[in-house]
Amino acid sequence: MKLSGLGRNLTLLGPGIAVAATGVGAGDMVAAAVSGSKYGFAVVWAAAVGALFKFVLNEGLARWQLATGTTLLEGWVQRLGRWVQAYFLAYLVLWSFVVGGALISACGLALHAMVPRVSVAVGGALHSLVAALVVLLGSYAGFERLMKGFIGLMFVAIVGCALWVAPPAATLSRVVSLASIPAGSPAFILGVIGGVGGSLTLLAYGYWMRERDWRGASWRSTVRFDLSISYVLTGIFGVAIMVLAAGVLHVGGIRVRGSGGVIQMAAMLGDVLGPPGHWAFLLGFWAAVATSMLGVWQGVPYLFCDFVGLLRHLRPEEHAAMIRTDSPWYRGFLLWLAVAPLSLLWLQKPVSLIVFYSIVGALFMPFLSGTLLYMNSRTDWVGEEFRNRWHTILLLLLCLALFAYLGYIELSKIFK
Repeated sequence: MKLSGLGRNLTLLGPGIAVAATGVGAGDMVAAAVSGSKYGFAVVWAAAVGALFKFVLNEGLARWQLATGTTLLEGWVQRLGRWVQAYFLAYLVLWSFVVGGALISACGLALHAMVPRVSVAVGGALHSLVAALVVLLGSYAGFERLMKGFIGLMFVAIVGCALWVAPPAATLSRVVSLASIPAGSPAFILGVIGGVGGSLTLLAYGYWMRERDWRGASWRSTVRFDLSISYVLTGIFGVAIMVLAAGVLHVGGIRVRGSGGVIQMAAMLGDVLGPPGHWAFLLGFWAAVATSMLGVWQGVPYLFCDFVGLLRHLRPEEHAAMIRTDSPWYRGFLLWLAVAPLSLLWLQKPVSLIVFYSIVGALFMPFLSGTLLYMNSRTDWVGEEFRNRWHTILLLLLCLALFAYLGYIELSKIFK
């Protein structure tokens, strides 16, 4: 049944909130803090542009699913050939291992900042196992409620600190008047735009749509509203981090690098706002990385199950039965996510893992942008109602150019 009206759409919010909470993690906070500390209010606009680009990609993914009844992964295999399946399955396993390690380290770092007696390794392992148990023993509805609670904590803490440090009226005036591309800033700006809102985790939205039984054209307005709220929240969060970095670090002439800069910003907030500001920011940072882990642990096993089902050429009803949280394949991949990356803690370099995580995620984005541009422009595949319009095509071309350039930059660094 089609649901309409602002009030009723608000009651349906959920998958988008999960996407917003999952997509904002340590990498986003580090990129925003580094850029804000270096260039101040001049580059705050980049976080809003990044949120817009991720909205365009996720809306395209959801539109494909509503039009065809298949996930984007199924569309890749059925429309582009099975070479995509073999490539992406290998990539997914590698991505999940690297990202799992980065998230475990980031969660351990956040807990260590609040409770120094708990090491990064122990704190990260505890987070991983607890997140896996929450997913195994809970339901999708319970997962959604948790994500809503965590994102509330994130935004009260981080956005509250930003409003405290930089009153909104004066800050908006500065952001608008100073908006520019300072000398030497393009690489940082592109990093912020590319980092905001996640990468491979965007694909989880299609499976969360299915959990809500959002199928067919009648749900298009609901999905767009859900995603709009998601990326407005994502943009606000990214802007808040940059405003904090500009108002606390840049003003003091302090430049930061890596996730240590986020912890340093918390310490400086303590000097400016007192202990409440210090602890509010640390809690917000912890909520951001913990929800990223929970969203990945819950959402990414669906992707693995979907591809295994396609690989095995199952009948539709058998394939659908695989893509469930009680499926052995789902639980097996969840175990891989929760346990295998713990070995990366032996490296004891959480910052390096977070950076590597950002690199691996950036390499996936040009492929996603290009395939959405091509597949959703085929009227014979998606129909006239769901095909890309001129403004969507323009934005997808910008996404493709941006993410291809970012991928080139990261590969150049690796192979120098």
